[in-house]
Amino acid sequence: MKTRYAGGALAGVIALIATFATAGGVPAAFAAHTNVVIEWNQTMLSTFQAAAVPPPAANRLGAIVQSAVFDAVNGIENRYTPIHVQPGAPDEADPHAAVAGAAYETLVHLFPSQSTPLKAALTASLGDQADEGDSASIAAGLAWGESVGDLTFAWRAADGFSATPSAYTFSSAPGQYQPTPGGSGPPKFRTLATTTPFALTSPSQFRPAGPPALTSDRYTASFNEVKALGGLTSTVRTATQTETAKFWQLDTPTGQWDRVADSLALDNHLNLMASARLLARVNIAIADSTIAVFDAKNFYNFWRPATAIVQAGLDGNPNTASDAAWLPLLTTPYFQEYPSAHSGISSAAATALASVFGANAQFTVTSAGLPGVTRSFSSFSDAVAQVADARIYAGFHFRFSTDDGITLGSSVGDYVDANAMLPKHDD
Repeated sequence: MKTRYAGGALAGVIALIATFATAGGVPAAFAAHTNVVIEWNQTMLSTFQAAAVPPPAANRLGAIVQSAVFDAVNGIENRYTPIHVQPGAPDEADPHAAVAGAAYETLVHLFPSQSTPLKAALTASLGDQADEGDSASIAAGLAWGESVGDLTFAWRAADGFSATPSAYTFSSAPGQYQPTPGGSGPPKFRTLATTTPFALTSPSQFRPAGPPALTSDRYTASFNEVKALGGLTSTVRTATQTETAKFWQLDTPTGQWDRVADSLALDNHLNLMASARLLARVNIAIADSTIAVFDAKNFYNFWRPATAIVQAGLDGNPNTASDAAWLPLLTTPYFQEYPSAHSGISSAAATALASVFGANAQFTVTSAGLPGVTRSFSSFSDAVAQVADARIYAGFHFRFSTDDGITLGSSVGDYVDANAMLPKHDD
Protein backbone atom coordinates (compact mmCIF):
# COMPACT_ATOMS: atom_id res chain seq x y z
CA MET A 1 0.00 0.00 0.00
CA LYS A 2 1.19 3.51 -0.76
CA THR A 3 2.33 5.43 2.29
CA ARG A 4 0.93 8.89 2.94
CA TYR A 5 4.46 10.30 3.09
CA ALA A 6 6.21 11.42 -0.10
CA GLY A 7 9.23 9.34 -1.03
CA GLY A 8 8.04 6.13 0.57
CA ALA A 9 7.74 4.89 4.14
CA LEU A 10 11.41 5.15 5.05
CA ALA A 11 11.71 8.71 3.76
CA GLY A 12 8.52 9.55 5.60
CA VAL A 13 9.87 8.22 8.87
CA ILE A 14 13.13 10.10 8.46
CA ALA A 15 11.22 13.30 7.75
CA LEU A 16 8.97 12.79 10.75
CA ILE A 17 11.90 12.08 13.05
CA ALA A 18 13.62 15.22 11.82
CA THR A 19 10.46 17.22 12.48
CA PHE A 20 10.21 15.66 15.90
CA ALA A 21 13.80 16.56 16.77
CA THR A 22 13.42 20.12 15.54
CA ALA A 23 10.27 20.59 17.59
CA GLY A 24 12.24 20.00 20.78
CA GLY A 25 11.02 16.65 22.01
CA VAL A 26 7.96 14.57 22.61
CA PRO A 27 4.69 16.46 23.29
CA ALA A 28 3.45 16.19 26.87
CA ALA A 29 0.68 13.74 26.01
CA PHE A 30 3.31 11.21 24.87
CA ALA A 31 6.19 12.11 27.17
CA ALA A 32 5.71 9.14 29.50
CA HIS A 33 5.82 6.34 26.93
CA THR A 34 3.94 3.35 28.27
CA ASN A 35 1.97 1.37 25.72
CA VAL A 36 1.45 2.59 22.16
CA VAL A 37 -1.77 0.56 21.80
CA ILE A 38 -3.30 2.42 24.73
CA GLU A 39 -1.88 5.76 23.59
CA TRP A 40 -3.62 5.35 20.24
CA ASN A 41 -6.81 4.16 21.86
CA GLN A 42 -6.85 7.41 23.82
CA THR A 43 -6.18 9.32 20.60
CA MET A 44 -9.10 7.48 19.03
CA LEU A 45 -11.42 8.44 21.87
CA SER A 46 -10.35 12.10 21.77
CA THR A 47 -10.95 12.06 18.00
CA PHE A 48 -14.46 10.73 18.50
CA GLN A 49 -15.14 13.36 21.14
CA ALA A 50 -13.83 16.20 18.98
CA ALA A 51 -16.06 15.05 16.13
CA ALA A 52 -19.08 14.66 18.47
CA VAL A 53 -19.72 11.16 17.15
CA PRO A 54 -23.07 9.84 18.47
CA PRO A 55 -22.83 6.67 20.57
CA PRO A 56 -24.27 4.12 18.07
CA ALA A 57 -21.85 5.28 15.39
CA ALA A 58 -18.89 5.45 17.78
CA ASN A 59 -19.52 1.85 18.81
CA ARG A 60 -18.94 0.68 15.24
CA LEU A 61 -15.98 3.00 14.59
CA GLY A 62 -14.14 1.84 17.69
CA ALA A 63 -14.20 -1.72 16.41
CA ILE A 64 -12.89 -0.63 12.99
CA VAL A 65 -9.86 1.09 14.51
CA GLN A 66 -9.08 -1.63 17.04
CA SER A 67 -9.49 -4.38 14.43
CA ALA A 68 -6.81 -2.66 12.35
CA VAL A 69 -4.51 -2.28 15.36
CA PHE A 70 -4.89 -5.93 16.32
CA ASP A 71 -4.32 -7.23 12.81
CA ALA A 72 -1.26 -4.97 12.47
CA VAL A 73 0.40 -6.41 15.59
CA ASN A 74 -0.78 -9.94 14.92
CA GLY A 75 0.48 -9.66 11.35
CA ILE A 76 3.97 -9.41 12.82
CA GLU A 77 3.67 -11.88 15.70
CA ASN A 78 1.25 -14.32 13.98
CA ARG A 79 -0.12 -15.70 17.24
CA TYR A 80 -3.88 -15.50 16.69
CA THR A 81 -6.42 -15.91 13.95
CA PRO A 82 -6.83 -12.52 12.26
CA ILE A 83 -9.96 -10.40 12.29
CA HIS A 84 -9.67 -9.50 8.61
CA VAL A 85 -6.09 -8.97 7.40
CA GLN A 86 -3.91 -12.06 7.18
CA PRO A 87 -0.42 -11.90 8.72
CA GLY A 88 2.16 -10.81 6.16
CA ALA A 89 4.38 -8.16 7.69
CA PRO A 90 8.06 -7.89 6.74
CA ASP A 91 10.31 -9.75 9.18
CA GLU A 92 11.96 -6.52 10.34
CA ALA A 93 8.70 -4.60 10.90
CA ASP A 94 8.56 -2.79 14.23
CA PRO A 95 5.23 -3.65 15.97
CA HIS A 96 4.99 -0.31 17.78
CA ALA A 97 5.25 1.58 14.51
CA ALA A 98 2.72 -0.82 13.00
CA VAL A 99 0.22 0.08 15.73
CA ALA A 100 0.72 3.79 15.09
CA GLY A 101 0.41 3.32 11.34
CA ALA A 102 -2.75 1.22 11.55
CA ALA A 103 -4.51 3.50 14.02
CA TYR A 104 -3.49 6.69 12.22
CA GLU A 105 -4.42 5.43 8.76
CA THR A 106 -7.83 4.18 9.88
CA LEU A 107 -8.64 7.34 11.82
CA VAL A 108 -7.57 9.69 9.04
CA HIS A 109 -9.77 7.73 6.61
CA LEU A 110 -12.70 8.08 8.99
CA PHE A 111 -12.00 11.69 10.04
CA PRO A 112 -10.11 13.48 7.25
CA SER A 113 -10.96 16.86 8.79
CA GLN A 114 -8.86 15.91 11.83
CA SER A 115 -5.74 15.05 9.83
CA THR A 116 -3.67 17.80 11.51
CA PRO A 117 -4.00 16.60 15.13
CA LEU A 118 -3.75 13.00 13.96
CA LYS A 119 -0.51 13.75 12.10
CA ALA A 120 0.82 15.38 15.27
CA ALA A 121 -0.04 12.26 17.25
CA LEU A 122 1.72 10.09 14.66
CA THR A 123 4.82 12.31 14.72
CA ALA A 124 5.00 12.00 18.51
CA SER A 125 4.41 8.27 18.44
CA LEU A 126 7.11 7.65 15.83
CA GLY A 127 9.42 9.96 17.74
CA ASP A 128 8.98 7.71 20.76
CA GLN A 129 9.85 4.67 18.65
CA ALA A 130 12.90 6.37 17.12
CA ASP A 131 14.49 6.36 20.56
CA GLU A 132 14.18 2.57 20.72
CA GLY A 133 14.55 1.15 17.18
CA ASP A 134 16.25 1.66 13.84
CA SER A 135 14.63 3.68 11.07
CA ALA A 136 14.37 0.77 8.62
CA SER A 137 12.43 -1.32 11.14
CA ILE A 138 10.20 1.61 12.00
CA ALA A 139 9.59 2.32 8.32
CA ALA A 140 8.63 -1.29 7.66
CA GLY A 141 6.29 -1.33 10.64
CA LEU A 142 4.68 1.95 9.65
CA ALA A 143 4.14 0.82 6.05
CA TRP A 144 2.65 -2.49 7.23
CA GLY A 145 0.34 -0.76 9.71
CA GLU A 146 -0.83 1.70 7.07
CA SER A 147 -1.64 -1.15 4.68
CA VAL A 148 -3.65 -2.91 7.37
CA GLY A 149 -5.52 0.31 8.10
CA ASP A 150 -6.34 0.75 4.42
CA LEU A 151 -7.60 -2.82 4.06
CA THR A 152 -9.65 -2.64 7.25
CA PHE A 153 -11.27 0.63 6.26
CA ALA A 154 -12.15 -0.73 2.81
CA TRP A 155 -13.61 -3.88 4.38
CA ARG A 156 -15.91 -2.01 6.72
CA ALA A 157 -16.87 0.66 4.20
CA ALA A 158 -18.98 -2.06 2.55
CA ASP A 159 -20.65 -3.35 5.74
CA GLY A 160 -24.03 -1.68 5.09
CA PHE A 161 -23.93 1.00 7.77
CA SER A 162 -23.89 3.78 5.18
CA ALA A 163 -26.68 2.29 3.04
CA THR A 164 -29.89 4.21 2.42
CA PRO A 165 -32.43 3.18 5.09
CA SER A 166 -35.54 1.37 3.95
CA ALA A 167 -38.88 3.18 4.01
CA TYR A 168 -40.42 3.50 7.46
CA THR A 169 -44.09 3.89 8.29
CA PHE A 170 -45.26 4.86 11.77
CA SER A 171 -47.97 2.76 13.37
CA SER A 172 -50.51 4.08 15.83
CA ALA A 173 -51.09 0.65 17.39
CA PRO A 174 -50.49 0.43 21.16
CA GLY A 175 -46.96 -0.73 21.86
CA GLN A 176 -45.54 0.53 18.57
CA TYR A 177 -42.84 3.20 18.36
CA GLN A 178 -43.93 6.82 18.13
CA PRO A 179 -41.85 10.03 17.81
CA THR A 180 -40.51 11.23 21.15
CA PRO A 181 -39.67 14.79 22.27
CA GLY A 182 -36.34 15.95 20.90
CA GLY A 183 -36.52 14.24 17.52
CA SER A 184 -38.50 13.96 14.33
CA GLY A 185 -38.87 11.68 11.33
CA PRO A 186 -38.16 7.93 11.27
CA PRO A 187 -36.11 6.44 14.12
CA LYS A 188 -32.36 6.91 13.72
CA PHE A 189 -29.58 4.42 13.01
CA ARG A 190 -31.85 1.86 11.36
CA THR A 191 -29.05 0.65 9.09
CA LEU A 192 -27.30 -0.80 12.14
CA ALA A 193 -29.96 -3.51 12.07
CA THR A 194 -28.59 -4.75 8.75
CA THR A 195 -24.90 -3.92 9.22
CA THR A 196 -22.56 -6.86 8.78
CA PRO A 197 -21.23 -7.87 12.22
CA PHE A 198 -17.52 -8.22 12.98
CA ALA A 199 -17.77 -11.65 14.62
CA LEU A 200 -21.44 -12.70 14.81
CA THR A 201 -22.89 -14.78 11.99
CA SER A 202 -25.81 -12.35 11.56
CA PRO A 203 -27.40 -9.37 13.33
CA SER A 204 -30.28 -11.59 14.50
CA GLN A 205 -28.10 -14.38 15.92
CA PHE A 206 -29.03 -13.56 19.52
CA ARG A 207 -32.35 -11.78 18.93
CA PRO A 208 -34.31 -11.79 22.23
CA ALA A 209 -37.87 -13.07 22.58
CA GLY A 210 -39.38 -9.60 22.57
CA PRO A 211 -41.21 -7.33 25.01
CA PRO A 212 -43.96 -8.82 27.16
CA ALA A 213 -47.64 -8.39 26.44
CA LEU A 214 -48.97 -4.97 27.44
CA THR A 215 -51.40 -6.62 29.85
CA SER A 216 -48.81 -8.86 31.54
CA ASP A 217 -47.56 -8.52 35.10
CA ARG A 218 -44.01 -8.02 33.83
CA TYR A 219 -45.03 -5.09 31.69
CA THR A 220 -47.12 -3.59 34.49
CA ALA A 221 -44.26 -3.72 37.00
CA SER A 222 -41.79 -2.23 34.51
CA PHE A 223 -44.25 0.49 33.47
CA ASN A 224 -44.91 1.61 37.03
CA GLU A 225 -41.21 1.53 37.95
CA VAL A 226 -40.07 3.83 35.15
CA LYS A 227 -43.10 6.06 35.59
CA ALA A 228 -42.18 6.65 39.24
CA LEU A 229 -38.38 6.82 38.94
CA GLY A 230 -37.77 8.16 35.47
CA GLY A 231 -40.02 11.20 35.28
CA LEU A 232 -38.67 14.71 34.91
CA THR A 233 -40.45 15.77 38.11
CA SER A 234 -40.12 12.48 40.01
CA THR A 235 -40.41 12.89 43.77
CA VAL A 236 -39.00 9.44 44.59
CA ARG A 237 -35.78 9.49 42.56
CA THR A 238 -32.82 10.49 44.74
CA ALA A 239 -30.06 12.94 43.87
CA THR A 240 -27.62 10.04 43.55
CA GLN A 241 -29.96 8.26 41.16
CA THR A 242 -30.28 11.42 39.08
CA GLU A 243 -26.49 11.68 38.91
CA THR A 244 -26.31 8.00 37.94
CA ALA A 245 -28.66 8.60 35.01
CA LYS A 246 -26.48 11.46 33.76
CA PHE A 247 -23.21 9.65 34.46
CA TRP A 248 -23.99 6.82 32.03
CA GLN A 249 -25.72 9.03 29.45
CA LEU A 250 -23.28 11.92 29.04
CA ASP A 251 -20.58 9.84 27.39
CA THR A 252 -20.38 7.02 24.85
CA PRO A 253 -20.24 3.37 25.93
CA THR A 254 -17.08 3.03 23.84
CA GLY A 255 -15.46 5.91 25.72
CA GLN A 256 -16.38 4.63 29.16
CA TRP A 257 -15.57 0.97 28.64
CA ASP A 258 -12.40 1.59 26.62
CA ARG A 259 -11.02 3.74 29.42
CA VAL A 260 -11.72 0.87 31.82
CA ALA A 261 -9.90 -1.49 29.45
CA ASP A 262 -6.95 0.92 29.23
CA SER A 263 -6.61 1.25 32.98
CA LEU A 264 -6.85 -2.50 33.60
CA ALA A 265 -4.34 -3.21 30.85
CA LEU A 266 -1.87 -0.79 32.44
CA ASP A 267 -2.53 -2.01 35.98
CA ASN A 268 -1.90 -5.60 34.86
CA HIS A 269 1.12 -4.73 32.70
CA LEU A 270 -0.26 -6.22 29.50
CA ASN A 271 2.21 -6.28 26.65
CA LEU A 272 1.57 -4.90 23.17
CA MET A 273 -0.07 -8.03 21.74
CA ALA A 274 -2.23 -8.62 24.79
CA SER A 275 -3.34 -4.97 24.86
CA ALA A 276 -4.25 -5.01 21.17
CA ARG A 277 -6.21 -8.23 21.57
CA LEU A 278 -8.01 -6.93 24.66
CA LEU A 279 -9.13 -3.69 23.00
CA ALA A 280 -10.17 -5.50 19.83
CA ARG A 281 -12.26 -7.96 21.84
CA VAL A 282 -13.92 -5.21 23.87
CA ASN A 283 -14.66 -3.03 20.85
CA ILE A 284 -15.88 -5.87 18.65
CA ALA A 285 -18.16 -7.00 21.48
CA ILE A 286 -19.45 -3.42 21.74
CA ALA A 287 -19.99 -3.13 17.98
CA ASP A 288 -21.65 -6.50 17.50
CA SER A 289 -23.92 -6.02 20.50
CA THR A 290 -24.92 -2.65 19.04
CA ILE A 291 -25.78 -4.31 15.73
CA ALA A 292 -27.69 -7.09 17.52
CA VAL A 293 -29.60 -4.58 19.66
CA PHE A 294 -30.64 -2.53 16.65
CA ASP A 295 -31.75 -5.66 14.85
CA ALA A 296 -34.13 -6.31 17.75
CA LYS A 297 -35.15 -2.66 18.07
CA ASN A 298 -36.23 -2.55 14.45
CA PHE A 299 -37.80 -6.01 14.51
CA TYR A 300 -40.03 -5.32 17.55
CA ASN A 301 -40.43 -1.54 17.02
CA PHE A 302 -41.50 -1.05 20.64
CA TRP A 303 -42.66 2.24 22.13
CA ARG A 304 -40.71 4.32 24.63
CA PRO A 305 -41.95 5.16 28.15
CA ALA A 306 -42.50 8.74 26.95
CA THR A 307 -45.20 7.37 24.65
CA ALA A 308 -46.43 4.46 26.75
CA ILE A 309 -47.15 6.55 29.84
CA VAL A 310 -48.98 9.27 27.94
CA GLN A 311 -51.01 6.73 25.96
CA ALA A 312 -51.55 4.18 28.73
CA GLY A 313 -55.29 4.52 28.30
CA LEU A 314 -54.93 2.64 25.02
CA ASP A 315 -52.85 -0.31 26.20
CA GLY A 316 -55.75 -2.43 27.53
CA ASN A 317 -54.09 -2.76 30.93
CA PRO A 318 -56.24 -1.59 33.90
CA ASN A 319 -53.11 -1.41 36.10
CA THR A 320 -51.27 1.20 34.04
CA ALA A 321 -52.51 4.77 34.50
CA SER A 322 -51.85 7.45 31.90
CA ASP A 323 -50.22 10.79 32.64
CA ALA A 324 -50.51 13.22 29.74
CA ALA A 325 -47.87 15.54 31.23
CA TRP A 326 -45.19 12.90 31.88
CA LEU A 327 -41.73 13.55 30.47
CA PRO A 328 -38.48 11.63 31.05
CA LEU A 329 -35.63 13.05 33.11
CA LEU A 330 -33.35 13.22 30.06
CA THR A 331 -34.09 13.52 26.36
CA THR A 332 -34.96 10.08 25.03
CA PRO A 333 -32.64 8.74 22.30
CA TYR A 334 -34.55 8.90 19.04
CA PHE A 335 -34.99 5.23 18.20
CA GLN A 336 -37.02 2.25 19.41
CA GLU A 337 -37.04 1.11 23.03
CA TYR A 338 -36.55 -2.68 23.12
CA PRO A 339 -34.02 -3.88 24.10
CA SER A 340 -31.90 -1.36 26.01
CA ALA A 341 -28.81 -0.59 23.92
CA HIS A 342 -26.57 0.67 26.72
CA SER A 343 -27.46 -2.33 28.89
CA GLY A 344 -26.62 -4.75 26.09
CA ILE A 345 -23.45 -2.94 25.03
CA SER A 346 -22.18 -2.62 28.60
CA SER A 347 -22.92 -6.28 29.25
CA ALA A 348 -20.95 -7.27 26.14
CA ALA A 349 -17.99 -5.06 27.06
CA ALA A 350 -18.03 -6.30 30.66
CA THR A 351 -18.15 -9.92 29.50
CA ALA A 352 -15.11 -9.33 27.28
CA LEU A 353 -13.21 -7.67 30.12
CA ALA A 354 -14.20 -10.35 32.65
CA SER A 355 -12.84 -13.05 30.34
CA VAL A 356 -9.39 -11.47 30.77
CA PHE A 357 -9.40 -9.99 34.28
CA GLY A 358 -11.98 -12.13 36.07
CA ALA A 359 -15.54 -11.36 37.07
CA ASN A 360 -14.54 -9.61 40.29
CA ALA A 361 -11.90 -7.19 39.04
CA GLN A 362 -11.84 -3.79 40.73
CA PHE A 363 -12.03 -0.75 38.46
CA THR A 364 -13.23 2.83 38.21
CA VAL A 365 -15.41 4.36 35.50
CA THR A 366 -15.38 8.01 34.45
CA SER A 367 -17.83 10.03 32.35
CA ALA A 368 -16.78 12.76 29.92
CA GLY A 369 -20.02 14.61 30.62
CA LEU A 370 -19.45 14.76 34.41
CA PRO A 371 -15.80 15.70 34.95
CA GLY A 372 -14.51 14.72 38.37
CA VAL A 373 -17.30 12.23 39.04
CA THR A 374 -16.24 8.58 39.23
CA ARG A 375 -17.92 5.29 40.00
CA SER A 376 -15.87 2.41 41.42
CA PHE A 377 -16.86 -1.25 41.29
CA SER A 378 -15.61 -4.58 42.61
CA SER A 379 -17.30 -6.65 39.88
CA PHE A 380 -18.36 -6.20 36.30
CA SER A 381 -21.89 -7.36 37.08
CA ASP A 382 -22.31 -4.51 39.58
CA ALA A 383 -21.36 -1.96 36.93
CA VAL A 384 -23.74 -3.45 34.37
CA ALA A 385 -26.55 -3.47 36.93
CA GLN A 386 -25.94 0.24 37.55
CA VAL A 387 -26.13 0.93 33.80
CA ALA A 388 -29.52 -0.80 33.72
CA ASP A 389 -30.75 1.24 36.68
CA ALA A 390 -29.49 4.42 35.02
CA ARG A 391 -31.63 3.84 31.95
CA ILE A 392 -34.72 3.63 34.14
CA TYR A 393 -33.76 6.68 36.20
CA ALA A 394 -33.32 8.58 32.92
CA GLY A 395 -36.83 7.58 31.85
CA PHE A 396 -35.61 5.79 28.73
CA HIS A 397 -36.35 2.12 29.36
CA PHE A 398 -38.51 -0.50 30.99
CA ARG A 399 -36.85 -3.03 33.32
CA PHE A 400 -37.64 -5.95 31.01
CA SER A 401 -35.74 -4.15 28.27
CA THR A 402 -32.61 -3.71 30.37
CA ASP A 403 -32.79 -7.33 31.58
CA ASP A 404 -33.10 -8.71 28.05
CA GLY A 405 -30.40 -6.33 26.83
CA ILE A 406 -27.99 -7.63 29.48
CA THR A 407 -28.67 -11.21 28.42
CA LEU A 408 -28.13 -10.35 24.76
CA GLY A 409 -24.87 -8.53 25.49
CA SER A 410 -23.53 -11.40 27.56
CA SER A 411 -24.25 -13.81 24.71
CA VAL A 412 -22.43 -11.56 22.25
CA GLY A 413 -19.43 -11.16 24.55
CA ASP A 414 -19.17 -14.91 25.08
CA TYR A 415 -19.43 -15.54 21.34
CA VAL A 416 -16.66 -13.06 20.52
CA ASP A 417 -14.46 -14.63 23.20
CA ALA A 418 -15.04 -18.14 21.82
CA ASN A 419 -14.77 -17.38 18.11
CA ALA A 420 -12.56 -14.37 17.41
CA MET A 421 -8.78 -13.88 17.65
CA LEU A 422 -8.17 -17.48 18.74
CA PRO A 423 -4.66 -18.68 19.62
CA LYS A 424 -2.95 -20.50 16.78
CA HIS A 425 -0.80 -22.50 19.18
CA ASP A 426 -1.16 -23.97 22.66
CA ASP A 427 1.00 -21.19 24.11
